[in-house]
Amino acid sequence: MIPHVLILYYSRSGGTKNLALHVARGVDKVPGIEPRIRTVPEVSATTQRTEPPIPDQGAIYCSKEDLRDCAALALGSATRFGNIAAPLKHFIDDTADLWVARTLVGKPASVFCSSASLHGGQESTLLTMMVPLLHHGMLIQGLPYSLPALNKTQSGGTPYGASHVNVADAPTSDAGNPLTQHEAELAEAGGEQLAKLALTLMDRGETV
Repeated sequence: MIPHVLILYYSRSGGTKNLALHVARGVDKVPGIEPRIRTVPEVSATTQRTEPPIPDQGAIYCSKEDLRDCAALALGSATRFGNIAAPLKHFIDDTADLWVARTLVGKPASVFCSSASLHGGQESTLLTMMVPLLHHGMLIQGLPYSLPALNKTQSGGTPYGASHVNVADAPTSDAGNPLTQHEAELAEAGGEQLAKLALTLMDRGETV
């Protein structure tokens, strides 16, 4: 079975989804490992009652097995007041069984996010997203300044992880507004380096 990088995200207006797709492109550049894109349902009274188990469009919902069996995790969220969005937090909060089993210990992880303004709390969101991953014993990988786009970007992109400014006056749709060249480059670079690290650790027998 080919190992996979789980790219798990929550997106409302398309910005985080676009980042996830570029992270997947970066993973695709690395032979011997593949991206697996997943999302999470909304948190509401209908989540467990009337919504279909597979969404009508977009990525399918993440399962515990997707997370348990991943070689690496790229976690992405829309920014909510400088914090992780509730639907993604709800999913993570339900992974105590994986924590007890030490399932994710030693596996590499990265984070990415989008916000509706340039100073919309991206860095605090990314740092907050790292906390539960550290509790799981995962190895956090950021974006090094050796990446040229990190020194040139005028929009999204941080050393803590890839990001996107989904400007507030852009059309609100599932497509979102396009990533800038630098945002796209950083997301792809993040996916590529995460996939390479996962394979390196697996070759050394240092991850499950």
